[in-house]
Amino acid sequence: MTKEVIFSLIGLFLITSFTNILATLKSILISKKIMNPVYFLVFIDAMIFAMVVNKVTSSEGMHFTVAYALGKPVGVFIGSKIEERLALGILEVDLFLKNKDKMIEIAEKLRAVGYTVNNFLARGNNGDARYKVEVVIKRNEFKVFQTILNECGVTNPTLKIKNLSKVDGKITTTSIQTN
Repeated sequence: MTKEVIFSLIGLFLITSFTNILATLKSILISKKIMNPVYFLVFIDAMIFAMVVNKVTSSEGMHFTVAYALGKPVGVFIGSKIEERLALGILEVDLFLKNKDKMIEIAEKLRAVGYTVNNFLARGNNGDARYKVEVVIKRNEFKVFQTILNECGVTNPTLKIKNLSKVDGKITTTSIQTN
């Protein structure tokens, strides 16, 4: 195998990985209903795909097919890691506590950093009193929520976390820095 073929195989692998990063991000953006960047990603992906298919189908042997096939899962893996870092979307987080004072403390700290918070008296197992804190946050700010829980001495709480597709009204950005 010549150096030229090896470089072509490496290039094909990298390009295929890149297109699958784009495809993964496209799928995530569509699921979050963030459409404007999707059109650009689809165009770029289609252009690259046409060139890659031409290269794979015009080559002899399985080398190019294997490089193409290996690039696909690597691209999906990298794309999912990028999405984890971006943390796109909005969450509704429901926190359930048995201690009323902790519930008030957490709710007030969340309000102090700018979140809209609802809190309720709820009934748990056997009708026992439980307190619910409900907050809507950006997914990339979930660490802020966890930091506030840690500051209040709450570890391993019962949480119900829902992905939301849309919220009308106030969604604020906090100024707390997380590590």
